[in-house]
Amino acid sequence: MSETAVLVDAGVSGPRRRLLTGNGRPMWSAAVLLAAALVVTPVAAVVIDGLGSLNSGSLPQDIGPMIVTTVLLMGGVGLSTLLIGGGLAWLVTAHDFPLRNLLSWALVLPLAMPAYILGFVFLSTFDVGGPVQGMLRTVLGPGAWLPGVRTLAGAVVVMSLTLYPYVYLLARSALVEQSATTYDAARTLGAGRSRALWRVVVPMARPSLAAALALVMMETLTDFATVQYFNVQTVSVGVYLVWKGSFDFHAATQLSVLVLVFAVAVLAGERLLRGRSRFHQKPGRGEGLKSRRLTGWRGWAAALACLSVLGAGFILPVAQLAGWAVGEAAGGSEPLLDPRFVEYLVNSVTVASLAALVCAALALTIGHAQRLGGGPLVAVAAQATTFGYAVPGAVIGIGVLIAFARVDEWLELAGVPGGTGLLVTGSVAGILCAYVVRFIAPAHQAVDASFAKISPALTFSALSLGSTPRRLLTRVHLPLARRGAAVALVLVAIDAVKELPIVLLLRPFGFTTISVWVYELARENFWEKAALPALGIVAVAVIPVYFLFRRSAGLKAGAVTHDQ
Repeated sequence: MSETAVLVDAGVSGPRRRLLTGNGRPMWSAAVLLAAALVVTPVAAVVIDGLGSLNSGSLPQDIGPMIVTTVLLMGGVGLSTLLIGGGLAWLVTAHDFPLRNLLSWALVLPLAMPAYILGFVFLSTFDVGGPVQGMLRTVLGPGAWLPGVRTLAGAVVVMSLTLYPYVYLLARSALVEQSATTYDAARTLGAGRSRALWRVVVPMARPSLAAALALVMMETLTDFATVQYFNVQTVSVGVYLVWKGSFDFHAATQLSVLVLVFAVAVLAGERLLRGRSRFHQKPGRGEGLKSRRLTGWRGWAAALACLSVLGAGFILPVAQLAGWAVGEAAGGSEPLLDPRFVEYLVNSVTVASLAALVCAALALTIGHAQRLGGGPLVAVAAQATTFGYAVPGAVIGIGVLIAFARVDEWLELAGVPGGTGLLVTGSVAGILCAYVVRFIAPAHQAVDASFAKISPALTFSALSLGSTPRRLLTRVHLPLARRGAAVALVLVAIDAVKELPIVLLLRPFGFTTISVWVYELARENFWEKAALPALGIVAVAVIPVYFLFRRSAGLKAGAVTHDQ
């Protein structure tokens, strides 16, 4: 029996069927199309409303400076993370020095530190009322001029310290996984280590570096709280301020369309950085990128460089938060543990867990449907589900509100009084819908990577033996893709716990997450009161970040050799 015969039911084949569902099962293919519609609908709603109201909305007068500031912020953070993350990846991969094994995974920890938490710790330390400026004015005099901290440069520094792990992880993976033959050939032909790095290693790592930069710029574009701490007005901040400040609905959607233009430009830039070149490698034997042992002061200088970045991005902020939390508990008249802490933490963990479960289930459904032979339309729909991650949370929040408002109108026209009422937009269900739209992309990428390792012959064999698609999923695909599903749960949960603008826009009355609580306390300069909930967010995020790195690093253990 041929593979096509196994997958196609008799009497339902044809050009239209192959276009829609390929050789797959229609119900499973329809599930992928519905998932894509779930992601695309809020974004499309924003675009349609924004373009349709060009003559009725009034954009802010400072829209020009907002655009310039957004471009400068994205460019500054992108360049800084490339230098920091790429440099650290080269340092720990191509060199051997004291504490290298410990630092190789510890350098990922700033990924668990949200930028808006590091931002208010940074300001409390270096701003006018902080200890650093106080000490400098004691030495230089009270009238001494000192540079301002609440500036674009300050925002670039803080965001770079929290986002460089994206570049570090992908760059280090690219360096470790590069074929041994390319680097060895360059060295054999007389190229030194530096020349081989720039002419062979870096060009071969270009896809990973381009993907990392795109991810960093997307995170920078979607940032909401950090830039406000530093008085930096980006287009994403403008969306929220117009929405909550002037209540100009159409102006907010027009700004959202502008944010989407930035997102599309980043994606297009990532493709341009890759170019039309191909980067396939053939496996080969050899030592590859052999580590160079750094001895004496050079080795300790390398360790100090790594520790400086790690200290600024994670160790010192955590120590400061812990000091504040202890001081607040010891010197305050209030209870040791604010009752709201447990409530808000439970809210965050509950919503994040539900979003992670839904996203992982959808990702498994998409991967399973594609393995059944979904066809071109299903493949396009599967890729469309990843677009939500490139859209800022504020835009998705507005899109969800617009989409369900249209649904209410249609239901009222159909005779349903009040439509859905506040069933979605007035409850946590609205936040959950926005989370799924925003975070299904990392879940899909993680699960798809596991499905890619499953041989198609295994799927065809199970179907030829009479297995139904549902049984195939539960007995074959799910057990083999369980690691990818676990990573999907972790990635979505960590992003959802840290998410801020979606909750600010869609939270119902009386509902607050721990991220919103931290933001509100820090905005009012209540640093000490914000310390304990901020530590809670970091603690929740550290564990999955650590295991995520261990999973990626475990596959490469022993790949780097050392000079004797």
